[in-house]
Amino acid sequence: MPKVLRIINRFNIGGPTYNAAYLTKYLPSEYETLLIGGDKEESEDSSQHILEELGLNPMIIPEMRRAIRFGNDYAAYKKIKQIIEEFKPDIVHTHASKAGTLGRMAAFACNVPAVVHTFHGHVFHSYFSKAKTTIFKRIEKKLALKSSAIVAISAIQKEELGTVHKIAPLDKIEVIPLGFDLERFQHNLAEKRAEFRKEYKIENDEIAIGIIGRLVPIKNHQLFLNALRYVLDHTDKKVRAFIIGDGESRDAIINLAKDLNIPLSRSNVKFEISTLTLTSWIKNIDNVNAGMDIIALSSLNEGTPVSLIEAQAANNPVVSTNVGGIENVVVQNKTGLLSDIEDLETYSANLLELVENDAKREAMSKEGWKHVKDQYSYKRLVSDVDKLYKDLLK
Repeated sequence: MPKVLRIINRFNIGGPTYNAAYLTKYLPSEYETLLIGGDKEESEDSSQHILEELGLNPMIIPEMRRAIRFGNDYAAYKKIKQIIEEFKPDIVHTHASKAGTLGRMAAFACNVPAVVHTFHGHVFHSYFSKAKTTIFKRIEKKLALKSSAIVAISAIQKEELGTVHKIAPLDKIEVIPLGFDLERFQHNLAEKRAEFRKEYKIENDEIAIGIIGRLVPIKNHQLFLNALRYVLDHTDKKVRAFIIGDGESRDAIINLAKDLNIPLSRSNVKFEISTLTLTSWIKNIDNVNAGMDIIALSSLNEGTPVSLIEAQAANNPVVSTNVGGIENVVVQNKTGLLSDIEDLETYSANLLELVENDAKREAMSKEGWKHVKDQYSYKRLVSDVDKLYKDLLK
């Protein structure tokens, strides 16, 4: 029985956790899988409920943190190396950057037969200074050279990794899109919509716009807020906006909303109604999507954003910046409207168009589920990875 050690950065809400969890749970029974990873950051929501629902009990390495700290990183490396020596995996599969660095270094040191790394995104622009980015690229190139296979989660990401940033040769990079249990976003849509909109006091004639994810600089919420101000100034429709998530940019977002004169309320929204609501984290994200009419994203850099896949699974049209693998996720003018990074004029116009044009919004909502239901199914994900593992073990 082949043994797989799966290593993830941390167990927070997001694509990497879902990916690692579904692969751990649903790979064919011929594999024995051990899942390990770091803990979530304090500003993030835990994904523990996802793991519990799947009956998974991963091993937590508390020293594996997002920030680069030599003491913690070395301690995490030593623990991973010890786990490898005891578990003796045939495959080590790492997910995201920190796990990819420490996990692959430990796997190489222990001569693991096959070492795979999945890039769920990358930090090669918009995250760090040019000097730091150059260092990270050099590290990734060396790790990729010794890896058995590199997995990109979209065709666009493969092109970025192989051609633009030259992390690995194109023939070493496999494209395996993310996979999820999307059926729940189609179940009881009407009931979930009524429940969410009742809780947040959203009237039937109000258009609800949601933006879902960590509140951090890379998510570029200022673009969304400026576009929202534009929409409010150019429509007679009733609009409510919801920022779902939390993080280090929360105070900056609140201050910008005040500067833009956008009425705002925070988590105690059951007793307060405002144009903009910061809800913090909400676990039942299928209820959130059911209650929305438009889902937005304004990031400077992305891999494959889960929120946009889930939005389309719930029949929501999308307004987003066109970064990372988003062009593979959202079909321009069919399931959403895309604009270049920081193109406020086009982004604002796109958001206004979907607010104003009921027919277009309705037409796009009918296309989303058809687009994502098979392409981003966890069953397809498991099948793709199983095939990759069998090829490597030959």
